[in-house]
Amino acid sequence: MNMEIKLYNTLSKKIEIFKPLKEGAVSMYSCGPTVYDTPHIGNYRTFVMNDLLRRVFEYNDYSVTQIMNITDVDDKTIKRSSDEGVPLKEITEKYEKLFIDGLKSLNILLPHKLLRATDNIQEMIDLVEILLKNGSAYKADDGIYMSIEKVKNYGKLAGIDLTKEGSFSKERIVNDEYDKNNTRDFALWKFKSENDGENYWKAPFGEGRPGWHIECSAMAMKELGPTIDIHTGGADLIFPHHTNEIAQSESATGKKFVDYWMHGAFMTMSEDKMSKSKGNIIKLENFENETISPLSYRYWLLTAQYRSPIDFTYSAVRAAQNALIRLISTLSGYPEDGAIIPAYNERFLAYINDDLDLPKAVALSWDLLKDDKYSDADKRATILDFDRIFGLNLDAVRNIEEEKIPAEVTALAEARKEARKNKEWKKADALRKEIESRGFTVMDTEAGFGIKHL
Repeated sequence: MNMEIKLYNTLSKKIEIFKPLKEGAVSMYSCGPTVYDTPHIGNYRTFVMNDLLRRVFEYNDYSVTQIMNITDVDDKTIKRSSDEGVPLKEITEKYEKLFIDGLKSLNILLPHKLLRATDNIQEMIDLVEILLKNGSAYKADDGIYMSIEKVKNYGKLAGIDLTKEGSFSKERIVNDEYDKNNTRDFALWKFKSENDGENYWKAPFGEGRPGWHIECSAMAMKELGPTIDIHTGGADLIFPHHTNEIAQSESATGKKFVDYWMHGAFMTMSEDKMSKSKGNIIKLENFENETISPLSYRYWLLTAQYRSPIDFTYSAVRAAQNALIRLISTLSGYPEDGAIIPAYNERFLAYINDDLDLPKAVALSWDLLKDDKYSDADKRATILDFDRIFGLNLDAVRNIEEEKIPAEVTALAEARKEARKNKEWKKADALRKEIESRGFTVMDTEAGFGIKHL
């Protein structure tokens, strides 16, 4: 049975009751990475948001189709390829794999389809041709451009009003990304240039390569149709990327492109936005040196509402890891024959269906552990059901022997399990040695792992 779900829609700037295009089904497009480098943990916050949203729909018995793009040709990827003197495909495949490894370490469900831009060039060419034919785009010396003054309600998503004096300049901008003040015609197709090297394709309107914005429109509509239920991404994509997606998609089809736009808030460090350009980034691999499990980072993210900025500190994530350790340790000692508690399940459902209120859902788990009205077995069954949303693999340590195991040893064993799962053998070996230095040994089993004294 599909329950009522409320979501904040960036387009309307308010919380709305979700109404799918097709009963019982959800079409969902998530903006993926540009694979010229590994994402930082702020990027992964958005991918965790995507994952939670999908899990909430599936928990409510919706059938979800999630599509994500891989941007493997754009200004950044080509520059990285040129700087390193390595073919574009070699660069992008390397970072695509690292991105997927990161998703797995955070227990993020893989999208049903990951679409590379370079595999969908013809769809982009077809879309540009439509825009040229209906007069929404025009040809210039260096490429094909979208004429934004012809777009109805251009900028509504970002709160930009082109009717205001000075808000629109009849100029062109070729760069894929630009400042919010640059409300100018943007490139749909960039004609072949010396900087592009061998990265160009033939098209009826001239050899070249796609602009960044046209890529997502073409791939989203190819897989999900002219109108889709939900489009997600980080708040930094509202303008120009998502604004331009709407402009080109709706100009081509005459139909509404997306019903619900959802954006995750920024992550900051010392209250400054985390970004590669500022050089203040933390990556998942940095957690290894701090002996922090990626799932501890995921737990920390669950304690903040996805639309609220969150300030990263190692101490905050370590505190989250300690909480996760306590939760895992407690559940591992409970019997396995319990039943889900209806009263708590109803409260949990109300929280997660209220614009993904995970902080309240996590707090509910701790309330349940302290509630003496219910058996330990029922508590365990209920919280493991919650974990269908949390994605913390709370059931992974059920085979730990009953002898007293320090909480930090359990956490190290959980981190080692994740490392082995991701084939990070060096990290797994280091964690094993750390466990042994504390007087314990870890044994791998089909169901997870066991720990005992040396």
